[in-house]
Amino acid sequence: MYSSFVVNGRSSPKSLAVSQNLDAITQPELAKPKSSSSFILSQNRNHFRNVSLAGVQPRFLFRHDSLVFRSYQVRFSSGDAQFGSLPEEKEVEGPNFGEFITSERVKVVAMLALALALCNADRVVMSVAIVPLSLSHGWSRSFSGIVQSSFLWGYLISPIAGGVLVDNYGGKVVMAWGVALWSLATYLTPWAAETSLWALLAMRALLGIAEGVALPSMNNMVSRWFPQTERARAVGIAMAGFQLGCAIGLMLAPILMSRGGIFGPFVIFGLSGFLWVLVWLSATSSTPDRNPQISKNELEYILSKRKNSFPVEIKPKTKLIPPFRHLLSKLPTWSLIVANAMHSWGFFIVLSWMPIYFNSIYHVDLRQAAWFSAVPWGVMAIMGCLAGLWSDMMIQSGTSVTLTRKIMQSIGFIGPGLSLIGLTTAKSPSTASAWLTLAFGLKSFSHSGFLVNLQEIAPQYAGVLHGISNTAGTLAAILGTVGAGIFVELVGSFRGFLLLTALLYFLAALFYNLFSTGERVNFDESVA
Repeated sequence: MYSSFVVNGRSSPKSLAVSQNLDAITQPELAKPKSSSSFILSQNRNHFRNVSLAGVQPRFLFRHDSLVFRSYQVRFSSGDAQFGSLPEEKEVEGPNFGEFITSERVKVVAMLALALALCNADRVVMSVAIVPLSLSHGWSRSFSGIVQSSFLWGYLISPIAGGVLVDNYGGKVVMAWGVALWSLATYLTPWAAETSLWALLAMRALLGIAEGVALPSMNNMVSRWFPQTERARAVGIAMAGFQLGCAIGLMLAPILMSRGGIFGPFVIFGLSGFLWVLVWLSATSSTPDRNPQISKNELEYILSKRKNSFPVEIKPKTKLIPPFRHLLSKLPTWSLIVANAMHSWGFFIVLSWMPIYFNSIYHVDLRQAAWFSAVPWGVMAIMGCLAGLWSDMMIQSGTSVTLTRKIMQSIGFIGPGLSLIGLTTAKSPSTASAWLTLAFGLKSFSHSGFLVNLQEIAPQYAGVLHGISNTAGTLAAILGTVGAGIFVELVGSFRGFLLLTALLYFLAALFYNLFSTGERVNFDESVA
């Protein structure tokens, strides 16, 4: 390794070619510095064999032993690597609140949040429309369940493939295709329902396939646009859109159905997705340096803060198929898989079975309760944003990334586990609803845990890692949803299944704390 010394100061925007020997800049003279500069000289002369300083005025001379080195503003060029003017030693100051909320990166994450809101709204609209559809077509309850589950079977197969595409082609392109396809599937659902049952199942499966790329694409865009100290809040904002999509779909679908018939929501949400794609393609870019509207200060801030992050945009694409065996040979990968599986298990258990639980235990029809369709999702969205902000502040204050992620994930799992235990002890529906809302809110802390952690242990494989863990989460959702019914039939108790879910939350939190890390993991070689 070359040894070197640095004279620091302001950098010049001027770029220069290189082709002169180091001896040409050594002279037996000394002068006082007239202005500050920035330059690095190696003690190995061969290191600067291709350096030239033609047409550049020296700033000052520095005597070291018998040599005098003249300081210049230069850009080095060596083979296939390009290096710009050396950065100032002083760190680029972070933006204030006003600059942050008006920045281009916030516009990007706002568009991501809107896409995820459409993603979830398109999912849940069928849960509202399934009752009139079943009545009009004479479907049995079991077949209605098959229609709803067809989304999950499509969603099961796409996240890994979508993650590979994201890692190779970037989140902007893949997200655009994903939104376009799931909006098409949503728009064509009325036609499919009137055509044949197979056509309807195919559209629901296509919806699941297309939506499988949404979260890997979101993660990819966040990793490219946000420095590590802002990623948790960015994910919190994006996932807030995902949670609010449930409330939007559940609240707007009945209104749209009363105005436009059973298929009104499908048409409106489908057209909204097409409009989103047009805005996304015209108003965003895959990386900050390709955005013509970004300010110089914002670009410098993002690039300077990303110095410890993996440069996704310049990673050479050596192979399309990722090293699955090596990825699965590391325990940090399994900590993410277990976390995502438990996150999905708890999410779909609450989404699928809580109306029946409240009806059987408290004799309340939650389909008519406004708090179930809006309040828990709204609380989850708000708490997710606050958790992301707190997480970023912890890292900025010096807390290690690993410890920060473990704290967030512990709250995101232990909190819901304790809340479900509290739910089983509730004597009234209002108390039970408060426990359930608390479980939703604390669950959102996971977004600042495992969901951000995907970008940190292997940025170059974040998409496929997200796909693998998301597939595990979908399997867990199917297993949990079906298993809940079997468990209740065998044991005869909803409370017993809630206690089992709480225990699984605690075990998943323990596994994550034991084996997760916030440091980059080498996936190029498997463990011995």
